[in-house]
Amino acid sequence: MKILAVSDRVVEEIYSAAIEQQFGDVDLVLACGDLPTRYLEFIAARLDVPLLYVFGNHDQGIFTSNGQFKSAPAGCIDVDERVVEVQGLLIGGLEGSMCYNDQGEHQYTDWDMQQKAFHMTPSLWGNRLRHGRFLDILITHAPPYQIHDGTDLCHTGFRAFRWVMEFYRPRYLIHGHQHVYDPDSPVRTTYRHTQVVNAYRYQVIDWSEANPP
Repeated sequence: MKILAVSDRVVEEIYSAAIEQQFGDVDLVLACGDLPTRYLEFIAARLDVPLLYVFGNHDQGIFTSNGQFKSAPAGCIDVDERVVEVQGLLIGGLEGSMCYNDQGEHQYTDWDMQQKAFHMTPSLWGNRLRHGRFLDILITHAPPYQIHDGTDLCHTGFRAFRWVMEFYRPRYLIHGHQHVYDPDSPVRTTYRHTQVVNAYRYQVIDWSEANPP
């Protein structure tokens, strides 16, 4: 299985007629926030695969050409505080960034994020009973604390994500939020049992059945 993860920036080679040629073998798309709804709808429609997403701190919805307010991309699945099974994978999500001002939605304190993670507990334990594992992939907007995060409050990662990785052992945590301009900056880091992936712009992940979670 091949997974396309996208976040934070519209990429020309994806948002074009050539998308099927370059990414036609993708089985699943995961979007980690701060992307236009029309971009996500385009990807989901052209690749004709499930697209799961969480909101970022800059996602505020848009007004369409007919004056209606649109808060979420059509045909896509919001997984904030949820765990769903898609293409045989157990995927959960936690939206937003660290709370840094009083403007806009999708901002949380670390305590808030801990509570959001707790809301997923029944589903995670249900997975453990049914599938023998809690979670395969967690998608977030912000990174975990001290893994790919920044030094300012807005881009500080959540300690709650480290707890989720330590206790529920997802194979991947895929996030956005932290923009990467230096080609030497790490975008994939292993933390205990989890590979943390920064999906800024995009990343392609090959899910190998030879190495189960």
